[in-house]
Amino acid sequence: MTKRVIALIDVNNFYVSCEQVFNPRLNGKPVIVLSNNDGCAVARSNEAKALGVKMGQPWFQLNELSKKHHLIALSSNYTLYADMSARVMAILAAFSTAQEVYSIDECFLDLTALQHRNLTEYGQTIRQTVSQYTGLPTCIGIGSTKTLAKLANHLAKSRSEFNGVCDFTSMSPEKLNDYFGAIDVSEIWGIGRRLSLKLNQKGIFTAQNLKAASPSIMRTCFSVVMEKTIRELNGLACIELEQTHSPKKQIINSRSFGTKISDLTSLEEAVSLHVARAAEKLRKQQFYAGSLEVFIATSRFETPARRYMNRLHITLPSQTDHTLLLTRVALWGLKKIYRPCYRYQKAGVMLSDLVPVDKLQHDLFAEASSDRKNIKLQQIIDHLNNSGYKKTIRTTHVDRPWSMRREYKSKHYTTCWDELICVVT
Repeated sequence: MTKRVIALIDVNNFYVSCEQVFNPRLNGKPVIVLSNNDGCAVARSNEAKALGVKMGQPWFQLNELSKKHHLIALSSNYTLYADMSARVMAILAAFSTAQEVYSIDECFLDLTALQHRNLTEYGQTIRQTVSQYTGLPTCIGIGSTKTLAKLANHLAKSRSEFNGVCDFTSMSPEKLNDYFGAIDVSEIWGIGRRLSLKLNQKGIFTAQNLKAASPSIMRTCFSVVMEKTIRELNGLACIELEQTHSPKKQIINSRSFGTKISDLTSLEEAVSLHVARAAEKLRKQQFYAGSLEVFIATSRFETPARRYMNRLHITLPSQTDHTLLLTRVALWGLKKIYRPCYRYQKAGVMLSDLVPVDKLQHDLFAEASSDRKNIKLQQIIDHLNNSGYKKTIRTTHVDRPWSMRREYKSKHYTTCWDELICVVT
């Protein structure tokens, strides 16, 4: 039986690396990328990590560090990151017949058909190709299961002797055990800090300890997921490569405000924007929504008397993907749950009961001419928004004080004509 070979390719410090590609002056400097509203660090350069910046650390706690060590903070530029991710995944797809995009900066490749080759050299070819075409650095872990590939990737990142590529399939069992004995159990895919503390109580501190544990006993103590993890550590594939995404159950669009708001008008504008974006995703993924939920909330850090959150679920008369129709429903629901005198920090919408376009059941009592007009109008709006300059037509004015705070955002280098880099010769 042919043994399966899986590679996990991960872009190093993805958000920061994307910024460094277009601004080389950031190379070699402590850089962090902040979350929504410039809240906390969600990506760090190696230099920032060396200064002790923790993942998720609030920006206001880093002011002194910024002054002393010239720590550079950048607002999240999700448009840039999504575009760079799409380019990386397209490049990686050419190196295998089966690919699973696991997150925005990592994916699995099935290399089973290539196991006769020197996979370390093949991995270096992948890294060089991605670097050549995008400028982004990567690390690659190779193993006979997805869990082993993840663990190999951890070593490829943390140990310089691997030069960015760690291949477990080429190592002897003794060598593997040596490496496993030096890896903390919390580094194993799916374990994490909390679960590792429970494992520590049972005398399991390293990857080698967990690998040697009884799968059936550990299933009784924890779950079937733990059993699968142990079997995968021992080279038995239990987690398949997912080449197709499972059907979506819902689409959510929400965001915290840059400034807390109290008036209904501002909330209506924010909710309208969220509906428009959720409906765009709905049409792009070729779904119709059967229900909509609108929600609003104050900060959870407010005093109990000033704390308020509410949501309203609305079943639609018929499934639709039309922005204007969904907006009317959402604004009607917002008025039902809105309460004055509160300072709201967040609002959003959720589209659910999703139905694929080819399985839509049309309303027998709806006016066909009205449906055709709505569809035609939406197609015209989408066409205008997607040609030339984006967001030409909006359902609301979005340059409001409640808009997300992004004081340190870089340009849209790859998706906006006005912000392309100009080379002067």
